[in-house]
Amino acid sequence: MSDNLPAIPGMNNTVASTGGTGGGGLGFLALAGRTAKLAASALFLKEGMHLLRSHMEANSTAALRLAEMCGQAEVEPRFTSMIEDVSTALTGVAEASGDMVNAADSVDTDARGFNGAHEQEYRPGYEASNGSGVQQAKPGFYRRTGRRN
Repeated sequence: MSDNLPAIPGMNNTVASTGGTGGGGLGFLALAGRTAKLAASALFLKEGMHLLRSHMEANSTAALRLAEMCGQAEVEPRFTSMIEDVSTALTGVAEASGDMVNAADSVDTDARGFNGAHEQEYRPGYEASNGSGVQQAKPGFYRRTGRRN
């Protein structure tokens, strides 16, 4: 199954690259790739929610017009009421998709912020260890044991 997202450095299909450090996807490039993919996914979600919102708003407006025409045609009121209920429900979906846009925007912003901070903090060490020619320990190896921060 394809997710239609653009290729992202540090990602190899669904298996994250470790950036040459081992550790099952905990490396510098793997984490950067996963957060970049998260940001891209949030943008795709945001785009889809904008489309859904405009579609639901158009359908809600059409349902209201239909209800008005049914009222003018003296259609049985319970059917006109059902059409008005549909319009209200479609408006609710449009509003909820707007909330999803806001949530996706927050995820995108946070993921990009994390990626920037991660890049600034760890890129120099990553470059230095790759340039040294010495195989590095797996991520987490040097963590102090027994201490919680």
